[in-house]
Amino acid sequence: MTGDGGGEPLAADGVGELADAIAESFGSFAGFRAQLTKASATTQGSGWGVLAYEPLAGHPIVEQVYDHQGDVGQGSTPILVFDAWEHAFYLPYKNQKVDFIDAMWAVVNWQDVARRYAAAKERGDSLLLAP
Repeated sequence: MTGDGGGEPLAADGVGELADAIAESFGSFAGFRAQLTKASATTQGSGWGVLAYEPLAGHPIVEQVYDHQGDVGQGSTPILVFDAWEHAFYLPYKNQKVDFIDAMWAVVNWQDVARRYAAAKERGDSLLLAP
């Protein structure tokens, strides 16, 4: 996260591979944003909304992790995580979790997410190679 973040990943900002993968996997950035927002907002109790790279499918997916469970998919690598625990948002946002999630979108560091995506993709591809 960064104070200079937000918006959406754009090829002009050096994150074209990530932007393309999001568009291909979710139909559009708006579709992706809606899925990650819903995954984050609908966690009950403690949890996170996660954008992860799934190496078998070879593309990013949205996951929901809750109640200290290991709900992240087998082999997937988280590359963007929204904290949806009450302790993260309650003091400034009270019970308005969606307002907190909207604020999170305004500080996403897409260059960092793109770097994490590239690293996860590189590692994930090696999982599929025969020894």
